[in-house]
Amino acid sequence: MSRPLKLDVALLERIIFALVAGRALAPSSKLEATRWIREETYIPGLAEVDHTSCYRAMDWLLDHLDALQETVFFAVADLLNLDVDLIFFTTSTYFETEFEDGELDGTDDGLRKRGYSKDARPDLPQIVIGMAVTTGGLPVKLWVWPGNTGDQTVLEEVKADLAGWRLNRTVWVVDAGFTSAANRKVLTGGGSGFIIAEKLRGNEAATVAARSRQGRFRTVDERLQVKDIRVGQGLDAQRFIMMRNLDAAAHDAHVRDRLVALLSDRIDGSDALDPDSRAELRGRIREKPGLWRYLRVTASGLLRIDKTKIAAEAKLDGKTLLRTSEMNVDAADIARGYKALLEVERGWRDLKQLELRPVYHRKDDRIIAHVQLSWLALLLIRTAEIACHDTWRNLSHELDRIQLHTYNTGAGTVSQRTRLTAKQCSILEALELPEPPRYYQFEPLND
Repeated sequence: MSRPLKLDVALLERIIFALVAGRALAPSSKLEATRWIREETYIPGLAEVDHTSCYRAMDWLLDHLDALQETVFFAVADLLNLDVDLIFFTTSTYFETEFEDGELDGTDDGLRKRGYSKDARPDLPQIVIGMAVTTGGLPVKLWVWPGNTGDQTVLEEVKADLAGWRLNRTVWVVDAGFTSAANRKVLTGGGSGFIIAEKLRGNEAATVAARSRQGRFRTVDERLQVKDIRVGQGLDAQRFIMMRNLDAAAHDAHVRDRLVALLSDRIDGSDALDPDSRAELRGRIREKPGLWRYLRVTASGLLRIDKTKIAAEAKLDGKTLLRTSEMNVDAADIARGYKALLEVERGWRDLKQLELRPVYHRKDDRIIAHVQLSWLALLLIRTAEIACHDTWRNLSHELDRIQLHTYNTGAGTVSQRTRLTAKQCSILEALELPEPPRYYQFEPLND
């Protein structure tokens, strides 16, 4: 068995760099990551590494995480001249284990808890993960909470954590999970503002009034329209933006047409059934929410398509109702702020693709460190994409062509890098990185 490396700060930094690069380029378990680092990469100052050293480096990362996150944010914001408006959202990731933490010993310890699962796996324990992202698409901070944590309980903690960052005035863009008067009060604290996606079918008086308000949509671009809506007077005034995405509207109509056609096929000929058989059919349809919403039952128990419900649903196709505290910002900019949230959520899906799951760790610190490594990998990816105006898929494919070859010569061995292509040079220039050395190692033969 290999002995753990003696680790100083410089070596710990190299290991963290290698683990982050590994999650961006070849995500795997920590054990497999050590093989990748040894055999498939060349990282100056890191000739070898074992999985024990990786775990020690992850512990060191957690010890310095707060300072690291603040330093990274301001360094990147200065480098890319970013604004500091923040998007915040939460998701969850589950564990392939039967028991949640504390279930066997009757305690409430641990992160792995059952809760509302955004992955549709309520049967498995999970963790809740929150992310704050700039509107430029850069993730600046990540939080990890127990799996039974509700969205409504985390905003005060998030704002408190960022209070010391000396940010300019920020506008928070959050999804419908945070739409409550208490959360709106938290978001506007300290002069901040908010853009919140409301529940389009919600029953709050203000949202009902906003939905019913007449007026024309204004075209923002070929696929997006907005309508500015003011509800209430004086101190009670509230502002809503109805946003209509034409691509989403076509998709909503297509899905509904398919569901209605399927429902029509299910109830075709049901008038000839006896009452008990019709009730049984109605029960089976009720188990399919997509079909049930368009079913109408007559006073005599006959099954019909609910044309009134279809017409009402059609009026909502492609629409999103936004509530905002920004009373003077152009409606198009409000809509773009929310579209940035959708872009960030797509970035989050990229993070999950970095093999965030399955998570093999059991201890809380290991779980948190694992998620933070994925955050740093996503930060690396988004920084490169923004600077190079290209996708990570294209960038990593091109840079992967840079190879280091070792040759045996008559005088000894030499390690030589391949010549850079024009595309590789342009990527390095955009990232303000120097060209790697042409030669790395020369070992003459012993006399």
